[in-house]
Amino acid sequence: MSGTATEEDVQSAVAAKLAVLATCWREPTEQLVDAVESGSIAWAVGNPTNIDLDELRVEYTRLFIGPGEPPCPPYESVYRDGEDGGRGPVEGPSTVAVRKWYQEFGVQPSADHSDLPDHIATELEFAAYLTERDATDDREQFLDEHLRVWLELFLDQVAQETEMDYYEELVATTRAAFSPSSWAETSWA
Repeated sequence: MSGTATEEDVQSAVAAKLAVLATCWREPTEQLVDAVESGSIAWAVGNPTNIDLDELRVEYTRLFIGPGEPPCPPYESVYRDGEDGGRGPVEGPSTVAVRKWYQEFGVQPSADHSDLPDHIATELEFAAYLTERDATDDREQFLDEHLRVWLELFLDQVAQETEMDYYEELVATTRAAFSPSSWAETSWA
């Protein structure tokens, strides 16, 4: 054996990494903290020391939920559907467009995730789904029409607002993964 990754291996690696990024952007769970502590997702979030589930949940809530208007809403519609550079509504036209993509591919959000279709994690999961099904052209179209359009604005907000190494590392990893110069499947394998 030559040790060279096949195209199928590369696609599986890309899909798996997109799925991990999606999980990292969701509300923190014990399983996420276990993965961080074990170092199994260090490539995505570094090796934060003494990560605490409660502290991570507090920061997640502060950044993405509120009370009040959160500084970093994780929804495409907020960044794309506003007028005159302002924030758009949650569940705006972008949400509808993303939902149509999911319907076209027969995908429904999992029952254990109540987030809207245009949540960053849900869009990353859909990109992983398309990758796993060898729908690379469709994935690239989806990313170009949706995630890549608003991702930098969102990441800039999180980088500016976060007070935790976990999110600083996640921002850097997500930014690197989707930068125009580095998006190549071979770099993900």
